[in-house]
Amino acid sequence: MESAVIRTIHFTCIGKGHGAPCLPADQSDWEALRREPWLAQMCARIEKGDEELKHRLPVWTPHCAEFKDNHRAIADAVRPLNRLMLDFDEKGHTDEICARLLEQSPLEPLLIEESVRRGTHVLVELPEGMTAEEAQELMAAATGFTPDAAVKDVSRCIYMVPEDHTKFVSEKLFAPSLVIPSGVEGSHEISPCATEISPCAALSRDDKAGTEYPQAFKGIPYTSIISEYWRRTGGEPSEGERNVKLHKLAVNLRAICDNKKDLLMQVMPRFGLSDAELKSVVDSACKEPTKGSRLMDQIVDALELGISSDEIEDAEAVQAETGVNVNVKALPIGLKESLVGVPVSMHMPLLCGILPMAAAYADQVEVEYCDGNKHRLGLMSIIRGEQASNKSVVKNAIDIWKRQFDEEDALARKREDEWKERKKSRKANEKAPEDPKVLIRMVPVTVSCSTLLKRFKNANGHCIYSFGEELDTLRKTNGAGSWSSKYDIYRLSFDNGEWGQDYNSDAAESGVVKVAYNWTMLGTYGAMRKCFKSDNIENGLSSRVLVAEMPDSSFQKMPKFGRRSAEDEARIQEAVTRLRSFSGLIDTPRLRKAIEDWVEQKRVEAAKDIDHVKDTYRKRAAVIGFRCGVIFHLLSGAKRETKACLDFALMMAEYCLQQQMKAFGEVLQSQYVDASEACQRYGANHSVFDQLAPTFTMDDLRALKRNFCGESALRKIISRWYRDHWIDRVDKTHWQKVATL
Repeated sequence: MESAVIRTIHFTCIGKGHGAPCLPADQSDWEALRREPWLAQMCARIEKGDEELKHRLPVWTPHCAEFKDNHRAIADAVRPLNRLMLDFDEKGHTDEICARLLEQSPLEPLLIEESVRRGTHVLVELPEGMTAEEAQELMAAATGFTPDAAVKDVSRCIYMVPEDHTKFVSEKLFAPSLVIPSGVEGSHEISPCATEISPCAALSRDDKAGTEYPQAFKGIPYTSIISEYWRRTGGEPSEGERNVKLHKLAVNLRAICDNKKDLLMQVMPRFGLSDAELKSVVDSACKEPTKGSRLMDQIVDALELGISSDEIEDAEAVQAETGVNVNVKALPIGLKESLVGVPVSMHMPLLCGILPMAAAYADQVEVEYCDGNKHRLGLMSIIRGEQASNKSVVKNAIDIWKRQFDEEDALARKREDEWKERKKSRKANEKAPEDPKVLIRMVPVTVSCSTLLKRFKNANGHCIYSFGEELDTLRKTNGAGSWSSKYDIYRLSFDNGEWGQDYNSDAAESGVVKVAYNWTMLGTYGAMRKCFKSDNIENGLSSRVLVAEMPDSSFQKMPKFGRRSAEDEARIQEAVTRLRSFSGLIDTPRLRKAIEDWVEQKRVEAAKDIDHVKDTYRKRAAVIGFRCGVIFHLLSGAKRETKACLDFALMMAEYCLQQQMKAFGEVLQSQYVDASEACQRYGANHSVFDQLAPTFTMDDLRALKRNFCGESALRKIISRWYRDHWIDRVDKTHWQKVATL
């Protein structure tokens, strides 16, 4: 009987660089190298523009597991692999490519990762008989991007990237242990007692002993935290200040390293320091009195939200006032790029402004709501604020989102104008030319009801969209009668209802249509009060509108805006194209469950407080949040709703409810007391602030003010106390009085 030995089959080779020997490597070698802190630091610096460092990165060979004499060349390939690495150079598309391939790929993916400069690496199994060129064509069609044609021969190598660049990895990537009969040529038997220097050990700068710690804090790589620290503190150390700056970094960094010296030794950058020198810096930092680091807290909070740490205080103020905060990092394509260069305080108004347009593009989608009814994605929003409150930030984003509508409408309007001209210039006895019945998607908010009906009739089930820069202009130009008619149209559009008119005249449009009409309007507080008065507040439109409020700009410094890059704008167009590609019923069971739980929670709250306003608005706020969640889900490209999608939907529902109550609650319920008066009314011995414990929650404040203030008023109190430095945030739910007050 033939004896057998166990051997580990290496799945790749690793080298220090392009010209270095490439040593066979197994899974543990490959994974250990990708976890090295210095590799992450190098890649972070390369991404910032230090291109020279790229040539010092280690490499690995996806197409070959062993070379003769470790010499990476086609002629010396000993164990070539039937695999193909595709290198996509287009930046920033890794998540999109990953989502597409995991949903449907012509070839089996083994690895999907983001490259050093934000391109994409995709390793696939190459089927027997298929050439690399054929595989590249298939994958180009599947992803929508063209891979680098050069990365296909057996000796090609790929730069190594840190572990957090990995988006997908299959167990098939790593060759398993095999039982190979002895005597078989080329078995390369390995004795269990044999010693071998692994590629990872050869590449390591030092032999680290002891515990291997996670290289991330709260899911954020320490390299990213350190990079942001340098940005906040004047940059990386220059010659002559290295030890001082590294000491300050260690003092701050230990706050999120549990003061563990071993962990600090693993995550601290070195800038040429030896082990002994770095250990001296770490020891000195850890001897200082133990305390937290406000700077590190701000950096971590900011990176969790995907914003600059300079903006974290603004984000906390927004959280205190509105109860929500946008996690930019978790947003899908299109929504994320829309927030580029926009101050944190304006994130929610901007999202509320563009979501109705995003929904208009996904007008062929149908979804099942919690109650079992089928819904289309009808959304309407009003962004309100004082004069010169930067409402134009919404218009700037809308201008990018509506480009595809504008381009198509320009051709349609040209055809319609030519038809009108032919009709006008025809002879008396000549037959009128046939109406082309063009599809026009963008209409002004001041459009007449008759023209709007015509647009609906020619829409073929598509959604029409309007953007209005001045709500007051709409009210004035429509007049009382037309505005009343528009109320009916707007209400019906929310549920894709039927509307029509019947005139015994060819001069006016007649007919009955399904109403699919989304819009976004900007306006002042005064204009909004004139549109929604006590005599019409109960007609149902107020609960169907997603209201957003621009931040208070009174006596504030001028905000600073950034600019979206051409790449950002291109990704918004990709998002538009993606939304337009969906049709039919989209099933979202997780989203339904999350929204159903939320609306029930609000029902219980409203019942306890006997709050009729909250009970009225919670129902459609849930619908609006649900539809916003559907848009997020479509843009994400995921097969099922992600946690980020559910969080976004709940955030939108909560924000919608609070803003509706704030905007319309006082008019809807006369007993609702104005926050600026009722919430400040107390005697010297009955101060609400004094009655609160040193550490308290919103529930504690709510219990004291239940009969006097609505939810938005309570948040305004918290926001005012925080801005006046009466209180500090302890965590997401707890606040603490400032001892010196």
